[in-house]
Amino acid sequence: MCGIVAAAARREVSEILLEGLRRLEYRGYDSAGMALIDSDHNLLLHKRQGKVAELEQAQAMDPKYGCVGIAHTRWATHGVPSAVNAHPHLSGQRVAVVHNGIIENHAELRAELQASGYEFQSGTDTEVIVHLLHRELESGRSLQQAMLAVVPRLQGAYALAAIDAEHPDEVVGTREGSPLVVGVGIGEYFLASDQLALRQVTDRFIYLEEGDLVRITATSLQITNVAGEPVQRKMSMISSVEESTGLGNFEHYMLKEIYEQPRALADTIPVAGAREIEDSVFGADAGAIFDQVKAVQIVACGTSYHAGMVARYWLEELAGIPCAVEVASEFRYRKRVTHPGTLLVTVSQSGETADTLAALRNANEEAFVARMVIANVDHSSLVRESDLVFLTRAGTEIGVASTKAFTTQLAAFLMLTLVLGRRHALTPALAADMVSALHSLPDYVAQTLSLDPAIKRMASAFIPRQHALFLGRGIHYPIAMEGALKLKEISYIHAEAYPAGELKHGPLALVDADMPVVAVAPGDELMEKLKSNLEEVRSRGAELYVFADSEAHFADEPRVHVLALPSCPELLKPIVYTVALQLLAYHVAVQKGTDVDKPRNLAKSVTVE
Repeated sequence: MCGIVAAAARREVSEILLEGLRRLEYRGYDSAGMALIDSDHNLLLHKRQGKVAELEQAQAMDPKYGCVGIAHTRWATHGVPSAVNAHPHLSGQRVAVVHNGIIENHAELRAELQASGYEFQSGTDTEVIVHLLHRELESGRSLQQAMLAVVPRLQGAYALAAIDAEHPDEVVGTREGSPLVVGVGIGEYFLASDQLALRQVTDRFIYLEEGDLVRITATSLQITNVAGEPVQRKMSMISSVEESTGLGNFEHYMLKEIYEQPRALADTIPVAGAREIEDSVFGADAGAIFDQVKAVQIVACGTSYHAGMVARYWLEELAGIPCAVEVASEFRYRKRVTHPGTLLVTVSQSGETADTLAALRNANEEAFVARMVIANVDHSSLVRESDLVFLTRAGTEIGVASTKAFTTQLAAFLMLTLVLGRRHALTPALAADMVSALHSLPDYVAQTLSLDPAIKRMASAFIPRQHALFLGRGIHYPIAMEGALKLKEISYIHAEAYPAGELKHGPLALVDADMPVVAVAPGDELMEKLKSNLEEVRSRGAELYVFADSEAHFADEPRVHVLALPSCPELLKPIVYTVALQLLAYHVAVQKGTDVDKPRNLAKSVTVE
């Protein structure tokens, strides 16, 4: 969602801020802005609706320079996308603020400030913060003191960075429920909502904790808690070579990331050729914790929730232990019964998903054996606050529609099924087969990618359609859900998924010649029942697009179009079929001309409720 970049240095920082915003464009946004303090202590501002390129053009036409500044990409929550509602927001031409998150009591604060004589220019919740800071500054407080006075009045989630023309050498920031990281340079310090924004200037980072307040200058760093007391936070060095975030020979990031999946899966599955998966891949204490596990509760959102739904089939069928899966935004707000011996597993690409993080914190008082996270970003909030961690090795995912993050999450769940299952129902022979299948997974995904031209041809039939129905049975129902989600996310075609056995309980009323139906149809024990379901669809005049392997014995015929996928171990089919559905969604979106990497109204990392 929104992105923050801030800098305090001895050198001019406008280009550092702009480059930081460019690196945050993948998060989704509708406007961008930048505020700097120049050598004469003037507060200078550029704000534009649209892409960072619009802000760059404004800077080129009317350059504004400074050694201290803040910048922001905004994803609209309160107030329509516009230059007026873009951040930074100013008060009295003295103080400027950028903000990620939502201030829930903004209406009450706005009324109070208006009664005090403050005039509001925007429709945002953020503007109350800058006026509150201005009022404190005018009473003689420092920027740090003003921030400490203001944040107790804010209800909701926020990451903030502020500058004050009368304190021209510093930036003050704070966080509560939304991430903020400090970048440590040589003779300079930085703040950002994502370390990726600062990788061009530093490889040393300090991850702020809830309630931390930070003050940076070119030569100093101070971190305090909510009481204003100094605290120490660990500095981490990102030692890995920064991967390329360029497109290379690909037209879109989504396609690049789809094609990176063989590599991402190979990197995620530890020790190629190993005969078993060690408990320690989930953490040093994992073995002792897994010995106590009798059930699993998975909590996630969106695509990660679909990964959890697939995992439930594996954990119950193969490992022989109960598993429940719930959307985080529902889990966090209901009264629950936690059975003894339950392992809580949260799943998030970014490790910062607001509802999932809140669910984890909400569950802290419950009698879970432990709290484990599957995430793609090290040092993220979920990673730091969990007992056990499995980091997928998908690498940076720029496209909003998740691809390689999802398939590596599934690989992680297969490994979790292995390590828990060998304590319960999983036989040594089946465990060995699972390990062997895991190591062959990258090759099967590569074979699926070779079907790209055929999938591209199939995609053209969806262009004039407004709706699509995806069907699956058993473990492939959540894969159908993921396929429908991808199509609707990036092509804006209304797509829904149903268990094929539910057709007669409502969805069949929608089926006609204008409703393409996509079937996930591997050759398994439910195949004959699925074929009966599909005949019902076909008899209503619908066009069928069947993703099947040779064992399913499907053939092209009138109104039935078959894509033959590689014949692979049953265990791997959910992942292999997912890749084909990703390519279908991608090619439909490209042929429709939508913004594949940055679909409207969506954000890569959902860091507000």
